[in-house]
Amino acid sequence: MIVGHSERRGHFKENDEIVSAKVKRCQDHGLNAIVCIGEQLEQREAGQTNDILKAQLDAIRPSVKDWSKVVIAYEPVWAIGTGKTASPEVAQEAHDFIRKWIASVAGEHVAQAVRIVYGGSVTDTNAESLITQKDIDGFLVGGASLTDKFTAIVDAANRHASA
Repeated sequence: MIVGHSERRGHFKENDEIVSAKVKRCQDHGLNAIVCIGEQLEQREAGQTNDILKAQLDAIRPSVKDWSKVVIAYEPVWAIGTGKTASPEVAQEAHDFIRKWIASVAGEHVAQAVRIVYGGSVTDTNAESLITQKDIDGFLVGGASLTDKFTAIVDAANRHASA
């Protein structure tokens, strides 16, 4: 189940408390949760990305009992549906921060096992450069999944997985 998606947060005013409650429900019922976190453009430009990510992660922490049932999706809100994408380096910085946060609360072994995926305007032209980053484990693909170019995104991820 996808929880915390930027559209739910924006259109339905789902805050961190609601997202945490949804994560808890998923955990209580043995469901996997893809938990979306990310910052707005103004927050990025103000240098607040890590603060925003930490606050969103801190909010779900009490609800997570089994990290094997959690995937974290970093979706910079400023890149969703805009055609803008975080550079591979910017995406890697956020993913590295997330992995280090998980290590600090659940241990290094857990942090290495949790999948952290990128979800901000992934396309056939940027998938390869994104998936080769150390801490990007996959993608949360939106609009591109509705096109014939989705195959190229899957192929890029598969090439990296088998490397």
